[in-house]
Amino acid sequence: MTRLDRTSLPTLTPREDLVLPAHLPADGAPSGIVHFGIGAFHRAHQAVITQAAMEATGDDSWWITGVTQRSDSVRRQLAPQDGLYTVLEKSPAGAKTQVISAVREVIFPAEQQDRLDALLVDPALRIITLTVTEKGYRRRADGRLDLSDPLVAADIAGGSGAAPASAVGRLARGLQGRARAGGAPITVVCCDNLTANGEVLERLVRDFAEALPAAEAEELTTFLDAHVRFPSTMVDRIVPATTDADRAEGRAILGLEDAGLVVAEPFLQWVVEDSFAGERPAWEQGGAQLTADVAPFELMKLRTLNGAHSTLAYLGALRGHATIAESVADPQVLQAARDLIAQDVIPTLTAPDGTDLAAYGETVLERFANPALAHRTTQIAMDGSQKLPLRLLGTIRDRLAAGAEPHAAAVGVAAWMAYIASDLPVDDPIAERLVGLARGRTDASVIVENLLGVREVFGEDLPEVAWLRSTLVDEVSRLLPR
Repeated sequence: MTRLDRTSLPTLTPREDLVLPAHLPADGAPSGIVHFGIGAFHRAHQAVITQAAMEATGDDSWWITGVTQRSDSVRRQLAPQDGLYTVLEKSPAGAKTQVISAVREVIFPAEQQDRLDALLVDPALRIITLTVTEKGYRRRADGRLDLSDPLVAADIAGGSGAAPASAVGRLARGLQGRARAGGAPITVVCCDNLTANGEVLERLVRDFAEALPAAEAEELTTFLDAHVRFPSTMVDRIVPATTDADRAEGRAILGLEDAGLVVAEPFLQWVVEDSFAGERPAWEQGGAQLTADVAPFELMKLRTLNGAHSTLAYLGALRGHATIAESVADPQVLQAARDLIAQDVIPTLTAPDGTDLAAYGETVLERFANPALAHRTTQIAMDGSQKLPLRLLGTIRDRLAAGAEPHAAAVGVAAWMAYIASDLPVDDPIAERLVGLARGRTDASVIVENLLGVREVFGEDLPEVAWLRSTLVDEVSRLLPR
C-alpha cells in the first residue's frame, strides 16, 4: 500500500471520518517549537493543539521539530512521510483519523547534535516543550537533579562542546548555547505529569547550571533570570500504545500506510500557565486553556485521573484484566476507584473555577470505560516508584494531616505492592531492587515492611504511620494471588 507523505496526501478527500490538514510547512520553514521526547503522547496532544492554533489564526510560524531521546524509531517512522502522521481517535461511536502536519522534522541527537545545536540558538525558535516521562528528569527523592546519575554527571563534566545525553543536560546546554548566541528570549514548557512541573523543571535546570564551573554557572543562571520562563501545565488525553489492529483500522480509513499512527480518545485537555518570555502560539484557539494558576487543575488531574488510573491498573492486573476498560467493567475494581475519588481525593482538592469535582470524577471513569481503547493495565503499571508519590501518596499525606484514615487510597498502594510481589511484569527505574524486595514472597507483613523501606518512594514519614502499615498488611494479604 502507498505510504502517507506529501505526494500521496493530495489523493485524499476529507470525510466525516477523515480530517486533513489545511496546509503544510514550506521547504526550509523555521521551527517555532522544539519538542524533546516526541512519542505518541506529544503527537496526539500538543501537536494536535498547535496545528489547530495555526489553522485558526493563519500564523504558521509554529512548526515543530521533534527531538528523540533514546532511539531514532520515530525519525524512521516519520522522515519517509515528510513528518505527516495520523491520530486515530477511537470512541464507542466509532473511529476517525486526523492527519497532522505540525511536525516538520524529527532529529536524533546521537547522530544530529549539530542540527539540534543550531535549532536551539535560532531566534525563530521561541518555545521548547518536553514530554520525557517522570523518570526522564533524573531527580533525587527530594526532587533535585541527581548529579550522581551517570548521564547527568557526564553532561556536566563534558563541557559545553560535548554532546549531552540526558533530557535536562540537552536542555541546559542548549540554553547555554542560546545565551552565547545573543540570548533571544525563550519559554520552556514541561508537559509531563509532575506537580508544579514548570517549577520542577526550572529547579532542575538551575541545579545543572549551579554544578558547572563558576563562569559557566553565572553565564547560564544570568540568562535564565533574564530571558527564560518555565510555565506550568496540565495535560490530559488517554493515548494507549498503538497495536497492529489499530494500524489496520487506520489503513482502512486513510487508504494509505502510516508507520507513525497514534491512537487517542476523543477527550483532550491542556491547561497552560500564561507566563511566557516572548511570543507563543495562540494555543487557546486550538483548544487549550490559558490560566494564571494551573495548580488546582493539575492536582485535580493527578489525584483523580492519574490516581484512579494507577489503582485500576494494579487492581485490574492482579485480577487478570488486560486493559483498563476491562478493569472498569469489574464492579469490585470500579468501586475501589470510585471510593478513592469520593472518599479520599475530593476532600483534598480545591475545585478550579467552574468545575464540579464529583462530575469530573465520573467523567474520568466513563473515559476509562471506553472499550475502543486497548489501554493495557501493565502499561499504566509502569514506573510505579516514580508515579506513586504523585498519584496516591500526596492524597494519603493530606488525609492523614486532616485526621482521616484514607483507606481507599491505601488500597491503591497495597495493589502496587501486591503487583510487585506477583509474577506480573515490572517496568520501573528501580525494578531490580523492588523485585528483590517482594517478588515471590507470600507474607504480607514482610512485603509491606520491605517496600515501605524504599525511602525514595515513601519518605521518612509514611513508614512511621502505624495505621497505614497495618492497613497495607491487611490489604496486601487480601490481594496477593492465591
